[in-house]
Amino acid sequence: MAKRDYYEVLGVNRDADEEAVKKAYRKLAMKWHPDRNPDNPRAEEHFKEAKEAYEVLSDDQKRAAYDRFGHAGVNPQAAAGGAGFSNFADAFGEIFGDIFGQGRTRSGVYRGADLRYNLEVALEQAAHGTETKIRVPTYEDCATCGGTGAKPGTKPQTCATCHGQGQVRMQQGFFSIQQTCPRCHGTGKMVAEPCGACQGAGRSKTQKTLAVKIPPGVDDGDRIRLANEGEPGMNGGPPGDLYVQIRLKPHAVFQRDHDDLHCEMPISFASAALGGEIDIPTLDGVAKIRIPAETQSGKVFRLRGKGIKGVRSSTHGDLFCHVVIETPVNLTERQRELLREFDAITQKHGDRHNPRAKSWMDKVREFFAS
Repeated sequence: MAKRDYYEVLGVNRDADEEAVKKAYRKLAMKWHPDRNPDNPRAEEHFKEAKEAYEVLSDDQKRAAYDRFGHAGVNPQAAAGGAGFSNFADAFGEIFGDIFGQGRTRSGVYRGADLRYNLEVALEQAAHGTETKIRVPTYEDCATCGGTGAKPGTKPQTCATCHGQGQVRMQQGFFSIQQTCPRCHGTGKMVAEPCGACQGAGRSKTQKTLAVKIPPGVDDGDRIRLANEGEPGMNGGPPGDLYVQIRLKPHAVFQRDHDDLHCEMPISFASAALGGEIDIPTLDGVAKIRIPAETQSGKVFRLRGKGIKGVRSSTHGDLFCHVVIETPVNLTERQRELLREFDAITQKHGDRHNPRAKSWMDKVREFFAS
């Protein structure tokens, strides 16, 4: 099975600093440690995967090699798993290339890695859609060496291990295995005198600004694909893609549940007892709700069509308003006096005015009597 991208394993962006990488690893290590998951056989696999990713991304040299060559840059054996497909495709191209008009893939040509960018958006932006700009790290050819990686005035030399093929063949009994050259990492070239500006990488790191169109109805965890905006390919290979992952910011009023919205609706004791009409905020403005008399705390009112129309939905969700009766504070002496009078009158006919309290007290008596 193909290895996952190390940045994806740890859940960090490619421009994450050392502290962010360490924090992400610690979180995963605590989550998947085998001692904490004795009944989960896959926990050890996740733990080892996170450890391997951290060992590479926490080391500057290994991380630079991984950023440039992918898994083959830090473990030449990693490319062997996919060598069978590559070699089969090469052989297929040699035999049938003229018929289908498909040229043979050059050795050492790699597609660029896919990148991920975590984008935080407000609930209103997710509901109505928006367009924003993001800055992402990228690589461009070194201006000093022109992308060769060699010191100006010199040229890369043919790799002596693979003789410029980018791959080496190993014989194991009756089987011949072809894999990426561990010395040149599949480029077929070696730089004797590296460029001082890019340290022989042939590329320099920079930033680019991209416009991202967020469609209406996106939800937390949704991904938006920007084709060919990932890491550039190697040796003429195609670039990867950029995946913008949506993260919803917490909202002060609403909580989202798929296409539905939920909110708490504080009302006064008097409004709950006597009923009335109150204003409720929605994403489209203010709506009015009629509160019936004797409304109890926890009552839920449903406003149909006042939720969010999801990306894959044909209709809007609903808004659920949860009633919370608020106890008054900072009372004046007159208010206290009125409440005491009200309580005294209520106590005379407790069964009539507080049926739930009576029912609860009956259950308590039955409990202690049994």
